[in-house]
Amino acid sequence: MDGDHLLARSRAGAASTAGATLDTTVLVDRVLADFFAAAKRRATALGPRYVDLWDVLERNSVGGKRFRPRMVVAAYEALGGTDDEACALVGAAFELLHTALIVHDDVIDRDFSRRGIPNVSGSYRDTATTAGIASPAAEHRGMSAALIAGDLALAGASRLLLGVTCAEDVRFGLLELLDEAIFASAGGELLDVELALAREVPSVQEVLDMERAKTAVYSFEAPLMAGALLAGAERPLIDALESFGREVGIAYQIVDDLLGVFGSEADTGKTTLGDLREGKRTVLIAEAATTGEWFAIRPFIGKSDLTEAEAEHVRGRLVSCGARAQAERLVDEHAARALAVLDGDIVPADLRVILRPVVDTVLERDR
Repeated sequence: MDGDHLLARSRAGAASTAGATLDTTVLVDRVLADFFAAAKRRATALGPRYVDLWDVLERNSVGGKRFRPRMVVAAYEALGGTDDEACALVGAAFELLHTALIVHDDVIDRDFSRRGIPNVSGSYRDTATTAGIASPAAEHRGMSAALIAGDLALAGASRLLLGVTCAEDVRFGLLELLDEAIFASAGGELLDVELALAREVPSVQEVLDMERAKTAVYSFEAPLMAGALLAGAERPLIDALESFGREVGIAYQIVDDLLGVFGSEADTGKTTLGDLREGKRTVLIAEAATTGEWFAIRPFIGKSDLTEAEAEHVRGRLVSCGARAQAERLVDEHAARALAVLDGDIVPADLRVILRPVVDTVLERDR
């Protein structure tokens, strides 16, 4: 997710009303650097191989856009929070959760690279291959190391929250939010796997439920709620941010699905063949399956050697059957619901100023 672009306008627009803006990236990076340094010191007792795993995990946490911490800070700042260190710890916890989930997701998808470089699985597979270990043993070594690394990142997220200076009831609430984010993401990931293997194409609503659980909860809902909770917000506002995060998160994921098929590789940084070759169950596919043109689309969904010409055929059919237009309508509907939450009486003006551009940017990504 393009977090830098998503919140850059929000933060710029809010600077005059929310006071000094935290340099979230610097603060969160410092917290994460300290976390990994401490972990590697502990790991030395078990030997250099364990230290190496922590090194690889740390490298895979560097270079992200820190989108989830920025969501934490957006809510915290606008609601008058002043403890930068506490906010950075909460933000870093959600960033570490993100690291854990993508490490595990790469294992599930059997991917050995991310952003064009070896991920945890790929790093350990490559060192095994260099040492003369043949596949599939080298790949098994890579995926095994990644499972362990992802587990460590999950545990580390909770550990960071335990270090936040705040009232005990607030800390308990933060841990509850993190737990719910993990619980929902795991359920969503399982649904994603199961839906891809199901004989029947899922309904649009089933896909939306899966995407909300897998991505929206931990990327939008929980970080916003955590920032508000840390700032001392009352329950009605925290609930409103949950609703906002759900709607904008679903809209964002539908846009991701659209870009995965119709986007520009130069703009998105990822191939527009991957989702089709994988047979990913998206709103586009779920909607197309209800139309008379599905018979002309179905043979190419999940075709591992799909060509660009075949993909272009699928794109044309997704347009002519109305699947693309319906997906775009759903983006607009969920974005409108998110804006309706902001325009209600519960969300204060300073926070509204920060979050409204988030919705605008979601819509602009697909225009």
